Amino acid sequence: MTRPEREWQRWLTVVTFAIGMAWVESACVYYLRVMTDRIIPYQADPLPLDGPLGQVELVREAATLLMLLTVGALAARTWRKRWAYALIAFGVWDIFYYVFLRVITGWPASPFDWDVLFLLPLPWWGPVLAPVSIAFLMIAWGTLETQFAESPRAIITGRTRWAACAAGVALALYVFMADAIHTMPRGIDAIRTVLPTSFNWLLFCAALTLMAAPVVGHILPQSYVMGMRRTDR
Repeated sequence: MTRPEREWQRWLTVVTFAIGMAWVESACVYYLRVMTDRIIPYQADPLPLDGPLGQVELVREAATLLMLLTVGALAARTWRKRWAYALIAFGVWDIFYYVFLRVITGWPASPFDWDVLFLLPLPWWGPVLAPVSIAFLMIAWGTLETQFAESPRAIITGRTRWAACAAGVALALYVFMADAIHTMPRGIDAIRTVLPTSFNWLLFCAALTLMAAPVVGHILPQSYVMGMRRTDR
């Protein structure tokens, strides 16, 4: 088996794992939402997980991230490719999580339905389309990094790409947690019961553009070089 074939086999293995993990995640969330009568998360008292159940859910979310990082670490030898495979796993898991919830419950009915995306360190809120958009970026960069060689004539330097991406991640996190952050002075109970009324799509699109820098930086040089070669003919 050639090296490219082995890389695609690793990619497929990671994707398969992530799809299976997405079903497990969807089933767990389904059980919790049935128990708390929250199949549709956007309703009054959206986080009724008090006591031990709430603590278990927080640890479960942290364990989910640990599993995704672990599969990335097992899939490659270099830290860059390990991170790439972890992002592939994260993106595929996130997309199929919503696909399977739709199959199981009929929700989300629209990509613009609100969801509680995460609980650490504060509740994240956003339309389903927002995390799915980020997930596609994760898969795109992870696939480019693991399966395709980058052109040496990079227009955007590596440091610039990742600085832009880091800024985009920070901005996206703020957009997701903005309502919880603004409610913090009123205490934990207010944070748990807050329901957002609008999503800052302008800031989120800016964040998504910044986060796309590693993907653009990987693709643009190759297109640029091909264009130069056609011009030289």
